[in-house]
Amino acid sequence: MLESLTDRMTSVMRNLRGISKLSEDNMAEALKEVRTALLSADVHFKVARQFVEDVKQAAVGQEVLKSVTPGQQIVKIISDELEKLLGEGASRLAEKKPLRIMMVGLHGSGKTTSTAKLAKRLAKDGYKPAVIACDVYRPAAIDQLETLAKQIDVPCYTDRSSQDVPKIGRAGLDWAKEQDRDLIIFDTAGRLQIDNDLIKEIQKLKDKIVPDEVLLVADSALGQEAVNVAQHFNDAVKLTGIVLTKLDGDARGGAALSMKAITGVPIKFMGTGEKVDEFDIFHPDRMAQRILGMGDVVSLVEKAQETVDQDEAERLAKKMQGADFNFEDFLAQMRQVKKMGSLGGLMKMMPGMSGIQIGDKEENQLKRTEAIILSMTPGERQTPRLLNGSRRKRIAAGSGVEVKDVNQLIKQFQQMQKMMKMMRGSKGKKMMKKMGKMGGMPGGGGFRGGGMPGGGLPGGGSGGLPDISSLPKL
Repeated sequence: MLESLTDRMTSVMRNLRGISKLSEDNMAEALKEVRTALLSADVHFKVARQFVEDVKQAAVGQEVLKSVTPGQQIVKIISDELEKLLGEGASRLAEKKPLRIMMVGLHGSGKTTSTAKLAKRLAKDGYKPAVIACDVYRPAAIDQLETLAKQIDVPCYTDRSSQDVPKIGRAGLDWAKEQDRDLIIFDTAGRLQIDNDLIKEIQKLKDKIVPDEVLLVADSALGQEAVNVAQHFNDAVKLTGIVLTKLDGDARGGAALSMKAITGVPIKFMGTGEKVDEFDIFHPDRMAQRILGMGDVVSLVEKAQETVDQDEAERLAKKMQGADFNFEDFLAQMRQVKKMGSLGGLMKMMPGMSGIQIGDKEENQLKRTEAIILSMTPGERQTPRLLNGSRRKRIAAGSGVEVKDVNQLIKQFQQMQKMMKMMRGSKGKKMMKKMGKMGGMPGGGGFRGGGMPGGGLPGGGSGGLPDISSLPKL
């Protein structure tokens, strides 16, 4: 989601960065492009208009800091205003136990899946969750919640004999208390559109269970209608937060940016994929940086800390430094990366990489590589020099690829081993130092110029966006 907005905004930011002197003309032209980018992404027209006005007002009369150009300062103002639009600071759930959460939304928005994802997410924070099935209309809704609950090892309350939703909710609440659960999440029914029956039902359920949080699960692909849906639900049951789903989709999704501004209800969580662990706290500042093509390094590091085995990572690092790296280690490294999510999702978090498209072709290539390595015997993985012609032919047949694919992987692996050996000695250290001065390696001045798709990385010279993270808020 938001790829088109990110592409447009990245282009605008790049043009702004080069401005050495601000004038009414170039400022007006830049803000016109910003407004067009927002509107084309389905951002509500009132929100887009107000956003441009806020940027203009913030820029008037500002003294330009000596350490930055006027263009960079405007980029910083746009970043700050976008963060305000999205909510300015992560919004947390009520800090209490037991905590009761009611999930509401239209049919197909992802309520049932989000219920399980939220339970799994909050279990990491020390809660003991239980889920209550209150969707008695959608075929297999109860079955789906039961299946997801088993998957995440959370108890689930169901009553297939009743259609009385408020009664089911109250009985589920009492049951959860008996189970000594301190987090109770109620999955409610939805409709294709908002109607009186839906509103009355969730109002009665709310009166019965008295939730601490009422979260609207909103499909980010819904377009402008998402804002109206949020407004209707907020009027009916007083929402405390929004959960954005399908952020991994290809919809324009700009209406999601309008929800906070129109309803005043904060976005608290976001679904980033179909798996139950692809669910994150919504950080407005990080989303603003991603939209502007600056990446989200903090979330990337957090994801790595959550999923990567530190001891295993250190073991692999030592083997790489010692040039003692085999296919067994390569496979372990690939699996560590896979735990963090899809390659496409990871690339979007890296500064300057938002323009690089990682699709099914690249993901399938990774799977093919894993299949080739798994078709090797343990001895072959640990001692790659054993891989003669007949063995390669057997590996190709076992992994469903051609011999040339196996040869290509082995060749790339051998080149990597040579590089590691070169980097071990004093010549390697000198080379690294030289590449660092040239900007050819990360940590040594960044990637330079146009050698990297998307225009290079921040801090890397002429191609990338400026590093504005250290500038003060204006």
